Amino acid sequence: MKKTILSFILLTVCHLSWGQTFELRLLNHWDNPNGTVERGYAGRSIWKWDEIPANKKSMPQALKARYEEYGRINQQYGINGTVLNNVNAKPIALSTPMLLKTKKIADILRPYGIKVYLSVNFASPKALGDLNTADPFDPKVQQWWKKKADEIYRLIPDFGGFLVKANSEGEPGPMDYDRTHVDGANMLAAALQPHGGIVMWRAFVYSAKGGDRANQAYEEFIHFDGQFADNVIIQIKNGPIDFQPREPVSPLFFGLKKTKMMVEFQITQEYTGESIHTCFLAPMWQEFFQTLKMGNASHPALAQNGSPVLPNLIGIAGVANIGDTPNWTANDLAMANWYAFGRVANDPTTSSQEIASDFLREYYGTTDEGFIRPMTQLLLKSREAVVDYMMPLGLHHIFAADHHYGPEPWCDRKGWREDWLPRFYHRADSIGLGFNRTDHDEPCLAGNAGSNNVGQYPEPLRTLYNNKETCPENLILWFHHVPWDYTMRNGLSLWDNLCYTYDRGVRQASDFVKTWEEMKPYITSERYEQQLRRFQRQAKDAQWWRDACLLYFQQFSRRPLPPDSPAFHYTWEQVKNYHLRMDNYTAADIDKLP
Repeated sequence: MKKTILSFILLTVCHLSWGQTFELRLLNHWDNPNGTVERGYAGRSIWKWDEIPANKKSMPQALKARYEEYGRINQQYGINGTVLNNVNAKPIALSTPMLLKTKKIADILRPYGIKVYLSVNFASPKALGDLNTADPFDPKVQQWWKKKADEIYRLIPDFGGFLVKANSEGEPGPMDYDRTHVDGANMLAAALQPHGGIVMWRAFVYSAKGGDRANQAYEEFIHFDGQFADNVIIQIKNGPIDFQPREPVSPLFFGLKKTKMMVEFQITQEYTGESIHTCFLAPMWQEFFQTLKMGNASHPALAQNGSPVLPNLIGIAGVANIGDTPNWTANDLAMANWYAFGRVANDPTTSSQEIASDFLREYYGTTDEGFIRPMTQLLLKSREAVVDYMMPLGLHHIFAADHHYGPEPWCDRKGWREDWLPRFYHRADSIGLGFNRTDHDEPCLAGNAGSNNVGQYPEPLRTLYNNKETCPENLILWFHHVPWDYTMRNGLSLWDNLCYTYDRGVRQASDFVKTWEEMKPYITSERYEQQLRRFQRQAKDAQWWRDACLLYFQQFSRRPLPPDSPAFHYTWEQVKNYHLRMDNYTAADIDKLP
């Protein structure tokens, strides 16, 4: 890959000049101080905190070289910032010894135009400062954060700022003291403001209060629009649930008019097959921008040069898929998503086809169309194939609870909240399937009132999603509880369409194996064999997903497979009792998978 550095630089210079470029183009590492990576599937963290000296000793040469290469790649991809640690932040990240180590990383990345940021734990004043509170209204807490900011900027003058996950999934936050998101974010912003730092405050919030989880971020943040400090940016996941293979755009992007925002994508494949399955994510991200433009069609800024980016959407973050494996992402084709993120961050209007073909030429160092053409098509088909064999037609959140890798729509854990269970989302019953998020009743056994999630969307999306007849069929089960015998636009029933869609995904995954086998003459035998094992596993997993989901939903539909749908490869007993022990390996080592 080093041989292609110059061509990457030339490519980056070209695409930086195209269309709308985000001011902030950041990687978010979900890396922990102990070297593990949350939702990381390429080995352990590249940040070797135990090997980085906190004193005047120089960085070990091997680490320095690795971080320099990381900086070069990000510069080439057009990325200008990196958050080093997990949003589930440990207070130790702000300790003086860790900040001295962070300074060494910042010094290495600075020549490549990469600013360093840190995720912070809101309760750090209690953990590190000998205070008995983290109340943002307490003057001692405010002073603690100001002194900590001063310390950071003495060490790292160009430090970017803080990323904060607060009052979400058990993380501490201002609501612990009956304060608001505004109170917490603005207190941190005041500490950073003299230094030019920013606060990226995540909007990923959902509580146990009940109701539709897809509604909660909007409900919690919409009333604060215009109240955040100028150096606060609300970081919002692309969809309203949690990085599902397909989601509609989070309605919060349409609701916040006076607040700076940035979108958070997930480069690491938490819900799309980890680093084993090939799933090129550029089409997903461009789908987001296309829908954003549709929902804001009347906004004058969107009429200029066809840009899909609003003036107050100033940043883009990607949860990194990087680890300490030699090829960074444990799967050569997963590298395409790191590359694609940089391209999309610099110009959301660039076509997925252009991004895919450019990546293949540069990464594999070939211009042979015998390789480029079929592999470009494979990448372009891969995301839709994953949706088809995992969660088609708007199904979501039906993965295995422990690892998010395989299917478990039947999951029922004693003591778990209802909104942690798949049945909360798929709502399968003898009448039909899907979550009613409309403003009206729909037929189902467990109550038929809609959550009115559609009411959070502007026109024309509100009307489009609210009606089964107009709702995009790739989202129909997201917004509607649809009867099994409902006639879809191709004239077939929902059940038959569900079966055929799963079948199509399985066929596509099998075709990927055949396509890759034809690529053998173009690459080294080692790279060929490594990728072949992944494609073979993807095809096996596609069959597992298809059989598990259809066997489960068949218990509700009580309908046979369509006549031309293949027989099940697995039995219900087999899929119900098949459990992966994901704690025994990382996906970087595919050979350990059973």
